[in-house]
Amino acid sequence: MNDAMLVAFEEHARLLERVRGELSGSIEDAATRMVACLQAGNAVFWCGNGGSASDAEHLAAELVGRFKRERPALHSAALSANTSLVTAIGNDYGFDDVFRRQVEGVVRRGDVLVGLSTSGNSENVMRAMQAAKQQNAVTIGLLGRDGGKMAGLCDLSVIVPGLDTARIQEMHILIGHILCDSVEQVFSESS
Repeated sequence: MNDAMLVAFEEHARLLERVRGELSGSIEDAATRMVACLQAGNAVFWCGNGGSASDAEHLAAELVGRFKRERPALHSAALSANTSLVTAIGNDYGFDDVFRRQVEGVVRRGDVLVGLSTSGNSENVMRAMQAAKQQNAVTIGLLGRDGGKMAGLCDLSVIVPGLDTARIQEMHILIGHILCDSVEQVFSESS
């Protein structure tokens, strides 16, 4: 095994221990908020850029499809998934507003918006969070580093205390899977 591989495994393991020790309560709180939203007939929306956009789409798919158990489909969508919307809004309003404009059109009171940002400073995700708050939606940030500016814009911030983007993204997808599993347990029991 080469040195770079060993370092990656060791960094991942150290960060995982911190996440487990420091963020379990926040993750549980996020799951509780998502369950309440979906039980009320509302939707969970996701947004992020690059790898975080891929994670957003993946996690929305886990809720609409299924994660592990049979249960009713749940209302969830990633705001990065519709390339026509993203490119039209980006062209007409600018990239900083690609998520904000969608939030204004589809997010309603009682919905949840989960914003993923490894830096916590993604302008378009921050604008989406501000718009969601104006819609009286619940805002949850899956963030990294120190949470950045976005930490103060969220009803709940789950901040992975790492500095390396790849390691933060690895924790975000793990946290996302835990959230989907927690939600699914409730809905598979009630179906």
